[in-house]
Amino acid sequence: MVFDELPVSAAEGCILAHSIGLLGKRLRKGVRLNKDHIDELTRAGITHISAARLQKGDIAEDAAAVALAKALVPNPDQAGLRLGAAFTGRVNLIASSAGVVSQNVEKLIALNSIDSMISLATLPQYQQVSIGNLVGTVKIISYGVPSDKLQAACKLAQAAIKVLPPVARSASLIVSVSKGGPGEKGVEAIRQRLDALNISLMEVVTTPHQTGAMSNALKDASGDLILMLTSSATSDLNDTAPKAVRAAGGNIERFGMPVDPGNLLFLGSLAGKPVIGFPGCVRSPALNGADWVLSRIACGVTLDDRSFAEMAIGGLLKEISFNKPPIAISAKLRSSKVTPQAIRDKTQSAPFSAGDRTQPGNPITGLPASEPKNKRFPGSTGIPNRSMLPPAARTAFGAVSLRSEVAELVSINIRSPEASFSAFDIAPV
Repeated sequence: MVFDELPVSAAEGCILAHSIGLLGKRLRKGVRLNKDHIDELTRAGITHISAARLQKGDIAEDAAAVALAKALVPNPDQAGLRLGAAFTGRVNLIASSAGVVSQNVEKLIALNSIDSMISLATLPQYQQVSIGNLVGTVKIISYGVPSDKLQAACKLAQAAIKVLPPVARSASLIVSVSKGGPGEKGVEAIRQRLDALNISLMEVVTTPHQTGAMSNALKDASGDLILMLTSSATSDLNDTAPKAVRAAGGNIERFGMPVDPGNLLFLGSLAGKPVIGFPGCVRSPALNGADWVLSRIACGVTLDDRSFAEMAIGGLLKEISFNKPPIAISAKLRSSKVTPQAIRDKTQSAPFSAGDRTQPGNPITGLPASEPKNKRFPGSTGIPNRSMLPPAARTAFGAVSLRSEVAELVSINIRSPEASFSAFDIAPV
């Protein structure tokens, strides 16, 4: 491909590099110039334009994007993906089923190393998605690419990305209770997590927080998945809930994970069924390590020690303050009746609407607008640091990334002038 400033008289058949305003209309960049275009440019007094001319062996951007997308997803139905229409060198890969993204990472890294003009951007490995979510986008950056480079990329791309659908269809939830404990708080948040994976919560069994009672409930559980929510956090492999799993004839494969919140999760099996012991943070709809484990196990992904170790990178899911230096709270504010919850509510961000964006690595949308603000997003700076639960079944947003990678300044005013301050939050795409 040749890119240069050309006389308008010699530009027929070339690709316009920059949009140009003409008399009452606009000639868009990327258009292939024909004789009528040349005449319009000439009448407008334009003598030279920046344009690209494809050479022998070059493939135009849209055709190249389609070829690469079809190589990546040769069988859309089996891959749980559909291909969007080509535009400006781009083809989107869109989820046609709920599940988790599975991709050959090494092949896709190699694909993106062939030529900087040939690119594929995707969601992180095992990102949970719902129908309609954007999973990846093929983008041909230049107006055309050499056919040999495209062929090499297509060879690497063969069936390298798909959405794994849930293999579990039902779940049993065992909730242990004790005096002064949280009781069944959190059941609805778990139900919504399962709804997002099209898994039915077929039974909720409440038992005393005792090994024998919990063991009996485990033996009777009929769901494809067995989930446990205990009144007291599991603190050791020999704590009550893991002992109950072993007493029922099961085993514990993993206790603890390098994701925060979510450290105190355990994973086991009983009669061929996965058993997930939830940490207490699962009672909140906010993202935590249990979301990652639940979605992967539900979709048939095998987790071993290496899998858990890899979750450590990007596994810090708590709110992180980027304020520097720390904000000094005035004596007047300290003595006022403003509570941390009131501050949080005051600075809460509204939920993203369709077409807005969210951070990579997290479930893609928040809860419906009917939920209270302090349940939708836990951020305290006006921009959510972390997105919330995967979308409920009735939620159909298609957001995938934040609007801007530039830090935004958010002004926050809380009741009194002394309580005013500014906070910076970084929101990577």
